[in-house]
Amino acid sequence: MKCIGILYHPLLEKARNLAEKLEELLSSLGVSSWRCSAWDEDEAKSQVAGTDLILSIGGDGSILRAARIITPLAVPILGINLGRLGFITDINGNDVLSNLPDLLKGGGWIEERAMLEAELGDKSFHALNDVVLRSVAVRLVNIEAEIDGTLTTTYRADGIIVATATGSTGYSLAAGGPILHPKSKEIILQPISCHLGLNHALVLPQQSIVDLKVAHGDKVVLSIDGQVELPLSDGQNVRVKLSSHVARFLRTHQPTYFYSSLWQKLRGKGNESQYKG
Repeated sequence: MKCIGILYHPLLEKARNLAEKLEELLSSLGVSSWRCSAWDEDEAKSQVAGTDLILSIGGDGSILRAARIITPLAVPILGINLGRLGFITDINGNDVLSNLPDLLKGGGWIEERAMLEAELGDKSFHALNDVVLRSVAVRLVNIEAEIDGTLTTTYRADGIIVATATGSTGYSLAAGGPILHPKSKEIILQPISCHLGLNHALVLPQQSIVDLKVAHGDKVVLSIDGQVELPLSDGQNVRVKLSSHVARFLRTHQPTYFYSSLWQKLRGKGNESQYKG
């Protein structure tokens, strides 16, 4: 590897300090690098071309930002966990300095994960976890759902989650959705506190196209990975489908890591730090 990008959470001192140490280590190994706040997506995007690996320092939230930053180039991401759970992160912040030289020599393996693309008018957004339509007030909203051009139902609920397998252990799970293996390409359609309509999750094949339309008079916000939010107007349609781009992660654990770590993660037995994001 010739060039490494370092993305860090700017509000976490531990992340900033580790980013500096990693930059010094890479320099001592003769590897060029660049360093940027994960929140400054435009600046980071301008530096991604020609980068062989991204080091994401923080938690799962930082990785969600990193995944959008590198799209569509699919540069591998090594997730360095300073958070509590770290469903997507791979290595602890205390271990990365000693393990990085081996990884730069070709250690580890690459895991690919599906992403979603949400189309809103002439704009498109990519999400690693989920695309969510939810009420902006403490009230139910009506959202009409079509799957592959066929009207399925009109949900009367707090909102609707469209999630990837990666997102299946996040907001979708909290709303009662199923857990999918990380490499799955199926799409989850999960209502939030549904009052009328289908109140169970639908697991859709990867080629499915989901259209979600906001009913007249309802105030709804479109959320991309819980980090990008856009208000929707009456009758506005959001089309969600599997993205043609994928997120790629450099992994240090065995390929069966998901099964062995799932129960531990769900019990909150990951990193004991109270930081999340």
